[in-house]
Amino acid sequence: MEGFLNLAWVLPIPPFLAFLAIILFLNRNKTVSALTAIGGAFVSFVIGWPIAFAVFTTEHFGEHPLYGELFTIPTGASSLMIGYQVDPANALMIFMATFLLLMIFIYAYGYMSAYPAHLRPEDYPQAHKQHKDPRYSRFMAYISLFATGMLGLVVSNSLLTFFVFWEIMGLCSYLLIGFWYEKPSAKKAAFKAFMTTRIGDVIMLVGMMLLYMWSEPSTLVFEQMLSMENLEHLASMTVTIPLIGVTTSAVGLIAVLIFFGTVGKSAQFPLHVWLPDAMEGPTPVSALIHAATMVSAGVFLVVRMFPLFFVAGETSPGSMQFVAMTGAFTALFASFIAVAQWDIKRVLAYSTIAQLGYMIAALGTGAYVAGLFHLITHAFFKALLFLGSGSVIHGVEHGFHHAHAHGNGHGNGNGHGDEHGGHGSHIIHRADGDLDPHDPQDMRNMGGLLKRMPLTGWTFIIGGLALSGFPFLSAGFWSKDEILSSTWYTEDILIFWMLALSAFLTAFYTARQIVLTFLGKPRSEGAAHAPESARSMTIPLLLIAPFAVALGWFGIPASFPLIGGLVPNFIEHVLEPYIHYMGFEVAHPAFSPVVLLVSLAVALGGLAAGWFVYRKGLPEGEIDPMRRWLGPLWWAMHRKFWVDELYDYTIIPFTRGLAKFSYWVDDLWIIDPIINAIGRITAAIARFSGEVDRYVVDGVVNLTGKVSMSLGTVLRNAQNGQVQVYLMVVAVTLMIWLLLTAMPILLTLV
Repeated sequence: MEGFLNLAWVLPIPPFLAFLAIILFLNRNKTVSALTAIGGAFVSFVIGWPIAFAVFTTEHFGEHPLYGELFTIPTGASSLMIGYQVDPANALMIFMATFLLLMIFIYAYGYMSAYPAHLRPEDYPQAHKQHKDPRYSRFMAYISLFATGMLGLVVSNSLLTFFVFWEIMGLCSYLLIGFWYEKPSAKKAAFKAFMTTRIGDVIMLVGMMLLYMWSEPSTLVFEQMLSMENLEHLASMTVTIPLIGVTTSAVGLIAVLIFFGTVGKSAQFPLHVWLPDAMEGPTPVSALIHAATMVSAGVFLVVRMFPLFFVAGETSPGSMQFVAMTGAFTALFASFIAVAQWDIKRVLAYSTIAQLGYMIAALGTGAYVAGLFHLITHAFFKALLFLGSGSVIHGVEHGFHHAHAHGNGHGNGNGHGDEHGGHGSHIIHRADGDLDPHDPQDMRNMGGLLKRMPLTGWTFIIGGLALSGFPFLSAGFWSKDEILSSTWYTEDILIFWMLALSAFLTAFYTARQIVLTFLGKPRSEGAAHAPESARSMTIPLLLIAPFAVALGWFGIPASFPLIGGLVPNFIEHVLEPYIHYMGFEVAHPAFSPVVLLVSLAVALGGLAAGWFVYRKGLPEGEIDPMRRWLGPLWWAMHRKFWVDELYDYTIIPFTRGLAKFSYWVDDLWIIDPIINAIGRITAAIARFSGEVDRYVVDGVVNLTGKVSMSLGTVLRNAQNGQVQVYLMVVAVTLMIWLLLTAMPILLTLV
């Protein structure tokens, strides 16, 4: 078995080879590019699932994780091992990521087979004739590289390689969010995502450097770095933070700094602003970022580094409290915003932010198993929801196209106009937000889609019930209930009620989304004529849907009444030996009827409230009832509490001002002037050296040569064979010798 597990390092290679093949050789053939990308994801899946199940089926595997070495890099006093790692935590990630990546790739094959509505047909006539995005192959290359980054990150054995693959995903997110760069909104969103996540990455990088310098020995390899000996060493060190003068343990400071990487990548407040705008990319990108890769990687960072966070919580309790409160506040904050959004994908985006907050809060309170459990279940049902929303947008857009083709509507009819492709329609100003009557993403333009798109509709409803935590029958119920139980057990009462309120709001806006999208009567021509999606888009939905239900049954607590123990708690069983091996402890909350009642109340109550408020839909011209009832509060939620505007008026001007100042320092004031002055001085010295060389060095050398030549000529003439000349030389020599000998005597006499 170990020989097979040693193939873990191969997982990122197939999608990377697919990326290279597409950009180097296959760019012109869109179909072959897509099949190559899917093939790369499929090979990783074929390798990944046997590895994951080998870990799951090996008793006590967590007590003996696999560490493999590929090569080492000398770092002066020590060396850095580059290799791979297989353990129960990343086996769960391999199980999730390889499957969802394959499903998303298959979905993208059908989804991107439409000419974007924001492009004119005459700009790309060949692509328009083929009914494909003109950059179809490039898209497949980008998502292949994205998959490379995620799979490489999951199997990394060191924080350094983890960070390298982390940055690869950051680059790909920038490229994919701004994929349709013809739209100013897409370019702005890509820039926002890149810059916002870089803030977290830079802070994390500082933490990594401190971790390397202060560790004994200096290392970033997980096995050595997270050993209890090294963590106790870091816990014994105290440091004073400059400027603020706060003294804390080294491990506490490092934990907070590294956590900021998670705040950026997993979109936690205040670095959450990029994730909703990431909807500007094609829907498969949204699924990649929100479910299988980008945001999951941020939470997985805390999972991977949990021994460090655990020790930090013991020596510096404020560090873990900061983590937990950040997650809980983000969950509640994002849930409020989601209640007042109309864009079907933005609702899901804020939902993702909230669910990530759930996971972070769980890990911050020490609920390691619950946090990782929810990370896995959420990935499946959120991928189901995002792909389902893409199918809805795709169908409504085609519905508008059908109406236009028959002279019943407006629009350009260029194909699917995902992400507000636009139909040139006029904007209707409403009290609950401006409405574009031909926007395929606005839920006010939907309704009745369950009859038109039954496969998409029912799978979306399954995902929505899982997200809401529908009792007993959904994966979301069991993973959320475990988190609530853990926070109740650890007596983090404030966090418990913040998460409970967030869960209620989640169920409410999910019911609102399902009712407005799939139930009632169509509220636009697009919804009335929306077709079901192609098989390449519906089959992934059908394959993901069972996991949104069944995965929760593998994490039922043994203490749960009646059904606890009937199905073994697989998640806990797999992770428990690894937890003991790593040396930290996690709580095992006992069953609490209070927690169960709260879980049932928030899930069923939120769903019931959402259905009651929106059961009649939104008749033409009628505004959201919540807008009337909540008044200014609803508007604040709709405007996302003006956080984006705050960034626009503070962070962005500051960033631009800093960039301009850096330009002045670089080009006008310091760096370039100094470099130019050094250049001029160097040129002057070179000219002076040239003159010295020409007139002094060369002069002396030339003079020496001339003197030597003249002396040689004299000597050559003297050697003519005549006795007189030789006698003269002897006589002159004697005279010189006599003078030199007699000179001291003469001087004495004088």
